[in-house]
Amino acid sequence: MLAYILKRLLLMVPTLLGVLIITFAVVQFVPGGPVEQYLAEAKAGASGGGAEGGGFSYRGAQGVDPKRIEQIKALYGFDKPAHERFFQMLGQFARFDLGTSFFQNKAVSQLIIEKLPVSISLGLWTFLISYLVAVPLGVAKAVRAGSRFDLVTTLLVLVGYAIPGFVLGVVLLVVFGGQLQWFPLRGLTSSNWDEMSWAARVVDYLWHIALPVTAMVLGSFAVTAILTKNAFLEEIRKQYVITARAKGLAERQVLYKHVFRNALIPIITGFPAAFVGAFFTGSLLIETLFSLDGLGLLSYESVIRRDYPVVLGTLYFFTLIGLLTKLVSDLCYVWVDPRVRFE
Repeated sequence: MLAYILKRLLLMVPTLLGVLIITFAVVQFVPGGPVEQYLAEAKAGASGGGAEGGGFSYRGAQGVDPKRIEQIKALYGFDKPAHERFFQMLGQFARFDLGTSFFQNKAVSQLIIEKLPVSISLGLWTFLISYLVAVPLGVAKAVRAGSRFDLVTTLLVLVGYAIPGFVLGVVLLVVFGGQLQWFPLRGLTSSNWDEMSWAARVVDYLWHIALPVTAMVLGSFAVTAILTKNAFLEEIRKQYVITARAKGLAERQVLYKHVFRNALIPIITGFPAAFVGAFFTGSLLIETLFSLDGLGLLSYESVIRRDYPVVLGTLYFFTLIGLLTKLVSDLCYVWVDPRVRFE
């Protein structure tokens, strides 16, 4: 087992390196880089008008002193060759230094920490509700397979899964936030949060998080419920279940003592990936729709503004988290099912 873990850890190095090489190479060819963005904003500010969205690399430098352009390039580090900047970035990442944002003048790690509360709020509640409701529902559907309850719940789950989260979010926002005014339209807390008592803060927080979490839950909820049902149906048809019933064991004892552990193997082994993924994948559309400043919005804005340290730093961090989570998920197979041997 130790040899397998070490092998997987060593394989993470070329994987990370490959991801960074491809991403770094792509951003070198994307027009409208940080220098052009800066020149376009400066030109728009000087003229008092807005700049056009594209072509900064050719028109943004017109009328600007070449010495000033060289100073801006040196400020962003673009006075060095691409390969030198890449190896400098690798050295920083090896020390877990994710760099500093070009436009926000903050460390990338600090930006991630600042945005995490929103992503954790959305991810944690989405994960808990999805599993705490979907797993019992999947068990009930497996026990009542083919019944009216199974057909109706399957229809409802699939309809919910077919509706995109952001579409449902718009409907919830218009109906419950706009017309009925039962829920707030934006933010994670109210403006007078600091003046509230602890009990009022909890109620206010749940009041704000209800609509965005509802919009995010449906997709993962449907997948987990159907997966649980299919896993239970597969186990219920096996010989050891027939033998347990023939011995006179109660149906509840057969289900929860014998079937439950084996059927939940694919569910439990997916816990680490689902748990971490719920935090860090984020939902750009949901965060934008409900004005929640989380990691999804940070990633989108950094790509639009060509804030390369944020793009590459967050990519490195999320890729590393994803690789470690995948390793933990594979190790969970051994913990849940002792018959699994990676050797």
